[in-house]
Amino acid sequence: MPKQARYHSKYPGVYWIEGQAVGTGKPERIYYICYRKAGKLIEEKAGRQVQDDMTPARAAQMRTERLQGKQLSNKEKREAVKAEKKAETSRWTIERLWEEYKNTKALNKGLKTDNGRYKKFLREPFGTKEPKEILMLDVDRLRLKLMKMRAPQTVRNVLSLLQRIANFGVKRNLCGGLPFHIQKPRISNIRTEDLTSEQLQALLIAIEKDDNIQAKNLMKMALFSGMRRGELFKLRWQDVDFDRGFIHIRDPKGGQDQLVPLNDSTRLVLDSHPRSESEFVFPGRSGRQRVDINHQVNRIKNGAGLPKNFRPLHGLRHVYASMLASSGQVDMYTLQRLLTHKDPRMTQRYAHLRDDALKKASNLMGELVNEATGVKEERKKVKAIEAVKI
Repeated sequence: MPKQARYHSKYPGVYWIEGQAVGTGKPERIYYICYRKAGKLIEEKAGRQVQDDMTPARAAQMRTERLQGKQLSNKEKREAVKAEKKAETSRWTIERLWEEYKNTKALNKGLKTDNGRYKKFLREPFGTKEPKEILMLDVDRLRLKLMKMRAPQTVRNVLSLLQRIANFGVKRNLCGGLPFHIQKPRISNIRTEDLTSEQLQALLIAIEKDDNIQAKNLMKMALFSGMRRGELFKLRWQDVDFDRGFIHIRDPKGGQDQLVPLNDSTRLVLDSHPRSESEFVFPGRSGRQRVDINHQVNRIKNGAGLPKNFRPLHGLRHVYASMLASSGQVDMYTLQRLLTHKDPRMTQRYAHLRDDALKKASNLMGELVNEATGVKEERKKVKAIEAVKI
């Protein structure tokens, strides 16, 4: 194949060849530049006359800038892009770490919640950065921004997730960690709701008077089983093992399925509870899973004269736990299992109630001693009187 003719311009190191315009096929000049760099002759395309609006003058300017080191050669540009891509693939950004983190975890409710937090709050400000590139100032700005519109617990959860993602990369030797400690808002979420004997009695009377069987039995189940609101809404008849005496809680808050005892009180509630064609024990509209019953249970709560901040279902879960703990007959580990707490620290909020029960039991010793001493003294008096009569 004959060598294509070159036409030199009036500018040194700039020439052009005759080509065809892309699309139209019409004649078009294609400009090239040649120069020496580090003793090596470089010859490369500058651009097309029509498509790139290239002229001999522009090509000459391009050649000058490359000679002066102000502009990379085409080869250097390709190598730079290649190096950048290689560097990018070796960078463990927060986004990449999060995707890898998810692959190592079982898909459960907790991971779904974290994924929502990541997409909503962390992806935009930190997704493209490696942990070591994140500034404390940026995290502080996010914290202050979220504190204006979110609860302190939500803010803490978001920042803890960022910390967890960074720590995941460090533990697997994928990247360096955050160069600072994340300041999280302090919270006090140890909220327990309890009822006095009078309040509990008033509530039970209000429950019996109400004509909504679903609301009545949901409240009884919360009180007698300690199950969470969402667990009761998701409860299916197939999850109630009347023969073995267990309730199978599926997809609970902690993520792993749990078995809790079907005690006598909950058995009585479920035995008398009406069954429909729905698979759910407490079905919602059209037999589907229930999503709300606030109006009905609040009506019962108000009828019993309970405090406004008492939560009818979750509050009764607290009552369940508080009564067991204060009885002094249930240890913390057993209570944790009954409440299906994943973290034992969640159960510790009831520890003081058990301590009170133990103190009361301990104080019995003094009463027993006094009683025993009193009996002996009484016997001595009786014998002395009998001796005098004789």
